[in-house]
Amino acid sequence: MRICLFEPDIPQNTGTILRMAACLGVGVDIIEPCGFLLTSASLKRAGMDYLEAANYQRHADWQTFQDARAAGDLPGRLVLMTTKGAVPYCDFNYRADDILMLGAESRGVPDQVHESVDARVVIPLRPGMRSLNVAMAAAMTVGEALRQTNSFPGTPE
Repeated sequence: MRICLFEPDIPQNTGTILRMAACLGVGVDIIEPCGFLLTSASLKRAGMDYLEAANYQRHADWQTFQDARAAGDLPGRLVLMTTKGAVPYCDFNYRADDILMLGAESRGVPDQVHESVDARVVIPLRPGMRSLNVAMAAAMTVGEALRQTNSFPGTPE
């Protein structure tokens, strides 16, 4: 299982997601450009010393990421977490090789990305609420996906 961040804006969120991914053994793909330098102090502060343990790969842009998928370097379905999703995230049937994608905090993902994904899931919110913090959305969805696939580290088989 992998997390994919599309052009993230906020280093603290990216650092938090990288820390979570390191702890849970989940890979991360970062599609650039980012709204910050990946070496920024905010990223390091949020990720702490876990960044060294994180398995993450940078992609220069959306096309480079898509090329890696087409070459078989990133197998699995691309599942977008979006406020425009139709299937609640807890009702979706995850697979162990899914790539769980989150959009940029300020704008989500462009239409071409929406059209390219294999599935779209949503975290249901109270009426009038727009969205959750991207790191919180990642944690909720990754947790559910790991639970469904019995993929938490140290989980007895």
